[in-house]
Amino acid sequence: MTPLLFLAIATAGGVGATARLFLDGLVRSRLGDAFPFGTTIINVSGSLLLGLVTGLAMNHLIAAEWSLVLGVGLLSGYTTFSTASFETVRLIQARRYLAGLFNGIGMLGVSVAAAALGLWVGLAPG
Repeated sequence: MTPLLFLAIATAGGVGATARLFLDGLVRSRLGDAFPFGTTIINVSGSLLLGLVTGLAMNHLIAAEWSLVLGVGLLSGYTTFSTASFETVRLIQARRYLAGLFNGIGMLGVSVAAAALGLWVGLAPG
């Protein structure tokens, strides 16, 4: 890995984390914080995009370096499993068991499906 590629990945990670912070704040300001909709939107959309980037890279439609910058950098900084886990625990502690179940297991299932859809689209013949 070249120093320039390393710097690009690190910078993209910072941009992804900043985008996550902005989007989560925007969603919270519109929908409140009774349920972590922002984190759900972020993780599902990030999974979809990571699947797409991976499929495009496997199809040789984007360079391997770009898949690293976008996947390892941008989208890894953008998505957040740790926050989703913490928010699930908070919901369960508040005795909001159904919301905690949906957040913990439902978001995971939807995110995996979104990643599969993105991969399918990225692998589709042009």
